[in-house]
Amino acid sequence: MIFTDRLTAAQQLAEALADYRDKNPLVLAIPRGAVPMAKIIANQLSGEMDVVLVRKLRAPGNAELAIGSVDESGWVYLAEYAGQAGADQEYINNEVSIQLETIRQRRAKYTPKRAPIDPVGRITIVIDDGLATGSTMIAALHALKNQKLAELICAIPVAPPDTLKKIHDKADRIVCLSSPINFYAVGQFYTDFPQVTDEEVIAILNDSALPSMD
Repeated sequence: MIFTDRLTAAQQLAEALADYRDKNPLVLAIPRGAVPMAKIIANQLSGEMDVVLVRKLRAPGNAELAIGSVDESGWVYLAEYAGQAGADQEYINNEVSIQLETIRQRRAKYTPKRAPIDPVGRITIVIDDGLATGSTMIAALHALKNQKLAELICAIPVAPPDTLKKIHDKADRIVCLSSPINFYAVGQFYTDFPQVTDEEVIAILNDSALPSMD
């Protein structure tokens, strides 16, 4: 399955998530690529949207390869191959510090005047534009797992079968539209896959009319 763009993928995901329409779900996007998708899904399901901030930990000398991830609280997930990729404990500690600082900066930019929407008691749907290693999704689901949600759903357009196996017990439900065996990168399953900028994320979050702490 090839998606025209993220917006098309979001519309198809919203259809697959139709059971949650009018149940006021909280749709949480992993920035930045999933943020435009979360807006569409939240609108179609009559829910709210926000972001869940996690970052992948980059392999030494290969920034595209995730060797793990970190969530906003500082909890770290490490892939079993992190050591084989050349990451010793000193490297990991430094990379965690770098990514936590990026998370802090993004929180300050994305939602400067309010706290994250409280997911307690809510049907919560975590969105990404696709999974490769699944590292960031694992961190995002872990960040939410123990927050007394009504239900935790992971929803993605595309992910390889082995990654789906890694996350199958991390949420109450996994919704994935396509799970091809020949998987190299998320972008190969989109005709149009531009970078989403911080400015776009900020505009979408501001446009979502979320409650302010002012």
